[in-house]
Amino acid sequence: MSAPAPRPSSSGAAPRARDIGLGVGDLPTGPHNALTDVPGVRVGHTTLIDPPRVHSGVTAIVPDGIGPQRPLPAGVFVGNGYGKLLGGTQLAELGALETPVLLTSTLSAFRVADALVGWMLERPGNEDVRSLNPVVGECNDGLLSDIRSRPVREEHIRSALENASDGPVAEGCVGAGTGTSALGFKAGVGTSSRRLALSGREVTVGVLVQANFGGRLRISGRTVTPVDVGLPDPDAGPDRGSCMVVAATDAPLDARQLTRVARRAVYALARVGAAYGHGSGDYGLAFGTRPLGEPAGPAVLPDDRLDPLFGAALDAVEEAVLNSLLTATTTTGPRGHTRHALPVGPLRTLLE
Repeated sequence: MSAPAPRPSSSGAAPRARDIGLGVGDLPTGPHNALTDVPGVRVGHTTLIDPPRVHSGVTAIVPDGIGPQRPLPAGVFVGNGYGKLLGGTQLAELGALETPVLLTSTLSAFRVADALVGWMLERPGNEDVRSLNPVVGECNDGLLSDIRSRPVREEHIRSALENASDGPVAEGCVGAGTGTSALGFKAGVGTSSRRLALSGREVTVGVLVQANFGGRLRISGRTVTPVDVGLPDPDAGPDRGSCMVVAATDAPLDARQLTRVARRAVYALARVGAAYGHGSGDYGLAFGTRPLGEPAGPAVLPDDRLDPLFGAALDAVEEAVLNSLLTATTTTGPRGHTRHALPVGPLRTLLE
């Protein structure tokens, strides 16, 4: 089984939405147009490919210094609860994120949580920790991977955590998005960011999407099916998704306000045509980078100043989903099911 080095989104191997004129909204992006544009946030992948049997992996979102002694404010929103968001109830109850956020395949989520706990207990300063709330999200990649084999192992999880960086983020068929599909096409991991001014200070909001949901793709208000861009109509299958959207910001927000951002992250999926089907668990998670209880720093923003941030999150999620589709590659799974990548040339022709 191979674990190839992730391709950075800036490598030019595949265009992103902004490269072909499909950037969303008027706000500027950060330098990488990625979740890592939020200061203090790193992302790492481990990609597992053994075609056609295995297309899976794990993605780690690692805030600097995260731990039970230094929790971050966070909120979670469940659009449809058919999924396994480990750690979600304590996160909702306390509004405190104690660990990195890891994403993976459905049946690997429990092994990932166990490895995350072990990794956290080894961190300096955690020698006396007796309770820990690991946060792990998942998508069902069983259409294109042997999900029952549970290929994600402890060494893969630790590699994603240890190799997480604050540079460009690889997208498409990498990490937790290796075997995912969305809107009739091959999808995967996508990311985007926005910079804006709030109450006289510049802030950043970044998102990362593990796209794996049903519906019909909409771009600029136009429906785009595989047949529209010269591809075969995909074989029908049950709508099993568990789409995960993770947002981060350095804006001074409390946990309740971050829950409001998480809601907008799930709402944004409707812009690209999400069906929010029975079998698709649609989750939004948002966290801030200022630790809870930090004495210094700006005051929490009033709610009536948050509209621009909500808009930025909506735009970033929409663009992140488009990036996940455009950077993916056609994949065939162990039972012969194929999901084709969204072809750029025919898409440009259709939209023109």
